Amino acid sequence: MATDIEELTVDYTEDGVLVSKQLDKVVLTKGAWSTILYRFQDWDRKKEEYGPEKYSIRRYQKRNGEYQQKSKFNISSRDQATKIINALQGWIGEEE
Repeated sequence: MATDIEELTVDYTEDGVLVSKQLDKVVLTKGAWSTILYRFQDWDRKKEEYGPEKYSIRRYQKRNGEYQQKSKFNISSRDQATKIINALQGWIGEEE
C-alpha cells in the first residue's frame, strides 16, 4: 500500500503486461480523505494495443499511514466525460 499520495496509481500489470496504463492524474483533495482523478487506457488483448482514454475518480482514506481505496467511479468514454463537464458547468453557471 502507498504511504504517499504521489505513489497512488491506476497502473496495473498482469502476466508481465501493463493492462491499465496511467496517462495522467490530478489530486483534487488531500488529507485523511483524498480524491484523485485519473486518465488511463486499458490494454486490448485482441487488438494488442491500448484502447481509448478512460477516466476514473477515486477516493482514498489514509489509515495507519497508508492509503486505502474506498470508492471509485469510472467514466467510460469521452462522450460521458463531456456530459459530466457540461452538467457541472451548467450548475456552476447558475450560481454566478
